[in-house]
Amino acid sequence: MAQAPTAESILAALKDVRDPSAAGGKTLVEAGRLRASLVDGAAKVTVETGGNDDTRATIERAVREALATVAPELGLTVAFVQSVGSREITSEDPLPGVRNLVLVMAGKGGVGKSTVAANLTMGLARAGHRVGLLDADIYGPSVPTMFGVEGRPHSLDGKTIEPLERFGVKLMSIGFLMEDPKAAVVWRGPMLHGALQQFLKDVNWGKLDFLVVDLPPGTGDVALSLSQKVRVTGAVVVTTPQEIALIDVYKAVSMAEKLNIPIVGVVENESYFVCDGCDKKHSIFGSGGGQKIAEFAKAPLLAQLPLDPSVRVWGDQGTPVVQAVPQSKIAQAFGDMAAAVADRVAVMNAERLGTLQITRDGMPTRLPIIR
Repeated sequence: MAQAPTAESILAALKDVRDPSAAGGKTLVEAGRLRASLVDGAAKVTVETGGNDDTRATIERAVREALATVAPELGLTVAFVQSVGSREITSEDPLPGVRNLVLVMAGKGGVGKSTVAANLTMGLARAGHRVGLLDADIYGPSVPTMFGVEGRPHSLDGKTIEPLERFGVKLMSIGFLMEDPKAAVVWRGPMLHGALQQFLKDVNWGKLDFLVVDLPPGTGDVALSLSQKVRVTGAVVVTTPQEIALIDVYKAVSMAEKLNIPIVGVVENESYFVCDGCDKKHSIFGSGGGQKIAEFAKAPLLAQLPLDPSVRVWGDQGTPVVQAVPQSKIAQAFGDMAAAVADRVAVMNAERLGTLQITRDGMPTRLPIIR
């Protein structure tokens, strides 16, 4: 009797599948760009590639042909996710399996930073990326409420902490460790630094394409500790349009520059409101703030998100709007924001590796130089 297929046996069958858009080098399995799982007795194969539709069709055909030789009766879904590359990971890195560490910062409270972080996380996850969310706002954790998660993390080996999960996203927050969610955390800087270090080093994050970190307001200990402990891919800066918000957001950008944290881009939250039945955009908090921050940061304006009551409704109920009503306009706006972040991260990682420009028949071609 034939042995039932496993995720490991599926990967073994696909060990020779290559990406035709990447000359030479490792196979997709060797490069960690192909992963497999079994869901309800059917196989799901997810492939990371930066190739076009023809490339994806070639890869899918190779996957199906290879799997048909070992499990012809097995149902199969092949999904593709954008190739985003990786930050520089050293031997001392506390997050060796995390390819990209993205901070969400504002320097100010009340601009919707945690809402943006939660929906950015879900947008990336729904696009097929492996994602975790670290709630680094020790004094005001929001992740337990916004993801509707209760319970305490546990350890399987007595050495590392297993993060909680919901919607396929790994989650960690000081809120999971508190007996009373209404109790205040009254800690000095060294205790906060120690907790953050544990969240980085002692949590079993596993292999992730993105770990999104929701930073607290201000320009203090948390960002400084992160910059000292781990190489950050970059920061997404959140603001609202009005001048009173920009005052502090400028400081967040300045802090990032001093700590050598690249700016992925700027998200302008609560940009406008569209009332029922009129289809007119009302700029309740003014306009142009996000563009000002983007120009100051020398980074792109990634998104201008509308003020939509459903974001608050679903957040209070414990499901980010991107997950709750993915076909809604506001969910699509967050999804576009997540795609813009992934695009920008991919470019930043490629630029970090360096590029070589070759002219062929008058057409420039950019090739990554792998060091």
